Amino acid sequence: MLNFDFPRLAAIGLTPVLLQQALAKAGDEAWQLARVCRVQRDCAWVHDGDDEHLAHALPGVHAELAVGDWALCQPRQHEPWRLLERLEPFNQLVRVNDEGARQAYASNVDTALLVMGLDGDYNPRRLERYLGLAAAAGVTPVVALSKADLCPDAEARLAELEQRLRPLPPILLLNGTDPACRDVLRPWLGAGQTLVLLGSSGAGKSTLSNTLLGEEAQAVGGVRADDSRGRHTTTARTLLKCPDGACIIDTPGVRTLQAPPDAGALAGSFADIEELAGRCQFRDCSHREEPGCAVRAGVDGDRLRNYHKLRREMERHEQTALQLQQQRREWKVRNKAARQR
Repeated sequence: MLNFDFPRLAAIGLTPVLLQQALAKAGDEAWQLARVCRVQRDCAWVHDGDDEHLAHALPGVHAELAVGDWALCQPRQHEPWRLLERLEPFNQLVRVNDEGARQAYASNVDTALLVMGLDGDYNPRRLERYLGLAAAAGVTPVVALSKADLCPDAEARLAELEQRLRPLPPILLLNGTDPACRDVLRPWLGAGQTLVLLGSSGAGKSTLSNTLLGEEAQAVGGVRADDSRGRHTTTARTLLKCPDGACIIDTPGVRTLQAPPDAGALAGSFADIEELAGRCQFRDCSHREEPGCAVRAGVDGDRLRNYHKLRREMERHEQTALQLQQQRREWKVRNKAARQR
């Protein structure tokens, strides 16, 4: 019979739907339901609502694990637990790495806190990529503009994003070292809620995480003076319990980010473009040079260029190997003709 204490596990994110899945998988086995809070190459750590436990899984199961997953385990005294089954998550944040493979960030997430520093880290284009990542997973985004105390133009940057982004997510100006952050973020820190921090290295994710936790749980480091880039102080995704009741997943920063190819997610994070496209003079308008284009007239030029770039990436990932091979041949012919000219 499955061993679980629903109120205790609900405090770290268990839902009735996940519990029903666990009961169906466990059957009559005396297994323990727990949440994955850290994953390394050969092992994982799971949380039973009270404590963390080292756990080992079969290679096939381990390869699928992501922080935030729920799993069925076999507890063992004085030995690592055995992680037997992974429950199917209700959502999962996923990016595409440089080789085109999908890489899971976190599972079973309620809110994605997109952290962007108001120093050299400020980059609206990259923020739009993170919004696409959240949209692809069906996760609610909240934008945190960190280091607001160090930026004299913080209000102007806030106004720029409020003018640019559609749909407009909540955008917060934060000083990650100020305990007042907990009050500002309280609507997303309720018991049983899971908040994942996403952003580039040096954006202030771990500093903010420590402030929300009320302790120095995560190591933090400085940033380079020339470009405000961090030095990857956080090296693993980790799920941590917050005093307010929420679970916080801190993640390492990434310098390049590509959301999985998803036309629906792209449309969701560029809702203004999708809406204005219906007013263009031509039904198949590409929003580049056609006359009577309502999109070019109504959308920030840099935002539109970023939209075209993300769309090209999506189309490239959707191409088959044969289509990619044909495209390479065409470019070779064009390049050869250009050299001859």
